[in-house]
Amino acid sequence: MQNPTSIDSVQHLLAGQDYICGRALGTVSYLALRLGRPLFLEGEAGTGKTEIAKALAAGLGRRLIRLQCYEGLDAASAVYEWNFTGQMIAIRAAEAAGGVDRGHLKDELFTEEFLIERPLLQAMRPQPGGAPVLLIDEIDRTDEPFEAFLLEALSDFQVTIPELGTIRAPEPPIVILTSNRTREVHDALKRRCLYHWVDYPTFDREIEIVQTRAPEASERLSREVVAFVQRLRTEDLFKKPGVAETIDWAKCLLALDVIALSPEVIADTLGAILKYQDDIARLQGSEAKRLLDEVRATLEPS
Repeated sequence: MQNPTSIDSVQHLLAGQDYICGRALGTVSYLALRLGRPLFLEGEAGTGKTEIAKALAAGLGRRLIRLQCYEGLDAASAVYEWNFTGQMIAIRAAEAAGGVDRGHLKDELFTEEFLIERPLLQAMRPQPGGAPVLLIDEIDRTDEPFEAFLLEALSDFQVTIPELGTIRAPEPPIVILTSNRTREVHDALKRRCLYHWVDYPTFDREIEIVQTRAPEASERLSREVVAFVQRLRTEDLFKKPGVAETIDWAKCLLALDVIALSPEVIADTLGAILKYQDDIARLQGSEAKRLLDEVRATLEPS
């Protein structure tokens, strides 16, 4: 599928994958596709940064290649490694056959037959259906040396393997980087990208998201769930619930045949929206009822 030709078509494409986005995110996504620029998405965990890459890949019919970042990730792990087990078997086989030419054997060992491609190298390869979507997820978990390497790789869309030479992408991948802002990413990398802060959605948009992802939920239940979660986000919690938790909670409540929130139901299902015991403990007893009463007061027509 060809890239969308307008902001509206981007929003429509994403909506076709059950991803509801606002005009601002639709605009920056369109520009990233139109200009061939990496898209840097920053925001709290659970606001849908990773999901937009999945939705774009599915909507465009492209392969999604994901590089999950972590502390200590280095260039070699992100690009390639050699299949040492396969190489050792080839050496043993050659030795058993006799007459080993070590120089020739070395050349045979470092060929694409023994190359294990990691995400960055995979993204440089031609793919069925067009250039892939390369998701570099949680870049803030890595360190500055990897950022510097990544900046160079994304500038030229090429990587170098000493034994094989330079491999350049025939068509640049669609690159999406995400960050939960556990640390600041270097300005040099951000300048290479188009930037968007992915915030928690408004009440009406989160309702729309829940109704898209959990359509069996009644309007009343959807409104109570969203209002309660949004009220929780104003509390002093260790980890505020994201949109993903809102959707999970709505699905859990549907599985329990719940038609409306109650303090008892909230207490029984807190594990769907809060992931730390200290946060769950804050809502024990009368606290859940107090918050629910506040939520219902705001939902009642004046």
